[in-house]
Amino acid sequence: MPEADAMQTSQCFQLKGATVSLTALELHFFEPAAFEETLRDKIRQAPGFFRDIPLVVSLEKYEGPTTELDFFQLIGICRRHNIHVVAVRGGDDDQRRLARNAALALLPATAQREAPAPKTEAEPEPETHPEPVQTPDVALSSSNPAPAAARIVTQPVRSGQQVYAPEGDLIILAPVQAGAEVLAAGNIHVYGPLRGRALAGVHGMADARVFCQSLEAELVSIAGHYKISEDLQEQGWKKAVQLRLKDDLLVATPLDKT
Repeated sequence: MPEADAMQTSQCFQLKGATVSLTALELHFFEPAAFEETLRDKIRQAPGFFRDIPLVVSLEKYEGPTTELDFFQLIGICRRHNIHVVAVRGGDDDQRRLARNAALALLPATAQREAPAPKTEAEPEPETHPEPVQTPDVALSSSNPAPAAARIVTQPVRSGQQVYAPEGDLIILAPVQAGAEVLAAGNIHVYGPLRGRALAGVHGMADARVFCQSLEAELVSIAGHYKISEDLQEQGWKKAVQLRLKDDLLVATPLDKT
């Protein structure tokens, strides 16, 4: 086969949809020295977590002047600490123009739920008496969407591995070793020691929980709220616990007290 024909039949690449977990930095104002000092403090708390992570800068709560928003400086500070700024989220037109000039991707602002319209003192609606409609039980059950299937892992999750359940729960019937990462849209169950990083509710499910037979994790996160190992050792360390959000705070409760 001629070389030109072979190049036509074999594509250089393919584009496929992918779901990845990203860390968002909510920027309130930007002052280079204060920014770098705060970043150092965060990295000291969990150095393994921040190394070589992609970062999205969220401008939805930015209150400083746009003239002080120097993305080139911000990117340079992050790169000095092995953090890679890849995009900005939200922001006004001027802020997004500055981000584009710094070769950053632009992500839309987080969707806000519309508040229900206030009730007015309108005339009461006339009462209606619809005739009862009998629906077969089969029709009722088929109208409910089937729950997302859980992903079940039977082998240990070793250092450097990442296991992801993009739609439902993640059930691991083995240990999660230090340096490993497990993520799920729903709950995470670890029937063994949890020594790596566990991120549940990665799409924002605040009711998600993390269950493990022995809490020894480097980091646990639920719907973006996280605690590192130093904080986790204050309650339930090396015990069978469940972790959940309570008033936006991650709390651990022994499984024998639930």
